[in-house]
Amino acid sequence: MPRLVLVHGSVSNGARTWSGLPRLAACHELVVVNRRGFPPGGEVERVDFEDEALWLAERVESGDHLIGHSYGGLVALLTAATAPWLGSLAVVEPPAFGVARGHPAVERFVQSASTLWRDGPREPEPFLRAFLRLVGSPFDPPSPLPPELAQGARTLMVERPPWEAAVPVAELHALPFPKLVVSGAHYAAFDAVCDVLERELGAERAVLPGGGHVVQSAPGFEDVVLDFVARAEDARR
Repeated sequence: MPRLVLVHGSVSNGARTWSGLPRLAACHELVVVNRRGFPPGGEVERVDFEDEALWLAERVESGDHLIGHSYGGLVALLTAATAPWLGSLAVVEPPAFGVARGHPAVERFVQSASTLWRDGPREPEPFLRAFLRLVGSPFDPPSPLPPELAQGARTLMVERPPWEAAVPVAELHALPFPKLVVSGAHYAAFDAVCDVLERELGAERAVLPGGGHVVQSAPGFEDVVLDFVARAEDARR
């Protein structure tokens, strides 16, 4: 049974991010990782995408299909660049803004996010609400935040800015496994990043509206992943 390694993004842990995918679970082994700093693990003082990529590389095996959402998609891109033996790579709206600097929507996002991290609220709940508005998430968290969301928000606040990442697109393009880029057609900055990744990685592209930044909740997500992984498995055989 093919292994799908699922990497969550900011705020929510793996179980919360990747819940509700029964058809994928029926025919694949879902390896849902919990990144450091997120429950049920303890809190951390700093999150760095480069360290996360090294951590993730120790958890993927030959032939795995690596799927990352948001910050986890950025981590997956960096991990995949060192893992030519992957079965495939799929990224869901990764904040790899460095590949699309100069695009007006990306520049606006980076400026707004930089202001939030520098001058924004220092309490987890108002910071989280500002962040969700910024990334176009429809999620309206309860107040007060449940403990796991409060921890996720505190971890979000110590993440290294993703626009500082240098994604090695040429190296990734040269690697033999199939690539897929998924976006939700809800936010121009993410669309710009995904346009560049589609072109520079030689990747397939799926656009699934209806879930905002939580694209894995949009109609058709499981269909797209099932088809992509099946074709990647056929190519390997």
